[in-house]
Amino acid sequence: MTGSPTRRASPAVLLSLGLLAVIALAALLVPPFYPHGATELVSEEPLAAPSAGHPLGTDELGRDLLARLLAGVRVSLLVIVASVPLSLVVGGLLGLFSSAGRWTDTPVQRVFDVVLAFPALILGLAFAALLGVGTGAVIVTVAVAATPMFGRVLRGAVRSQSARDYVLSERVLGVSTARLYLRHILPNCFDVLLVQTALACSTAVFLEGGLSFLGLGVPPPDASLGSLLNSSLTFLTSSPFYAVGPLVVISALVLCFTLLADALNRNLAER
Repeated sequence: MTGSPTRRASPAVLLSLGLLAVIALAALLVPPFYPHGATELVSEEPLAAPSAGHPLGTDELGRDLLARLLAGVRVSLLVIVASVPLSLVVGGLLGLFSSAGRWTDTPVQRVFDVVLAFPALILGLAFAALLGVGTGAVIVTVAVAATPMFGRVLRGAVRSQSARDYVLSERVLGVSTARLYLRHILPNCFDVLLVQTALACSTAVFLEGGLSFLGLGVPPPDASLGSLLNSSLTFLTSSPFYAVGPLVVISALVLCFTLLADALNRNLAER
């Protein structure tokens, strides 16, 4: 009997994973060995051009832009690590509760509708007013904004699996509902949750950048990708290199997570 051929990852997936790994490792491993800190005034010449000592140049206060860019990437990674698993757990539990029946489905779906009715930036303003400006407000905003999508994805996947013949057969054999979910239904929903997780990571980077751009993220003098991009707008004409770093990193992160989600979705559709 001939086994099915091994499916290889596409070049886009490998490139995305490699680029994500490079960005993450650089942000985590380079700072301890880099001679300049993110908030340290290292140059008497503001807006200095890139040089051997300052590969991306300096900002308007003479701080090293590479150090601040790496600090901004760490903020984005923190938002992803803190918000995406939270929204996955909360959204998944609500999705399971919603899939139990009509009486549980309607209230949960109406709650999701209310959350989705508000743009994420408006939610960010509300949480910043309640929690104060900072990373905490950004994490809560991203988690709340992503929760309905996880809930609806899992709800749809559970209902789809519940209608399969193997589930009906297991019910006829008297398998308990808890065992049926844990051994059969939920493992078969893992792929769609993985796709949504990649999309949620992309959304987290985008929202963190947008909220920080509006001044709702990490307060000065600390750096984030969005705040760096915002600060660079004033100097686009005189120092266009200022915006290159945060713009390239934000675009690369969003693109990589989006490509991963697209590849996972295609793989799921081919099964």
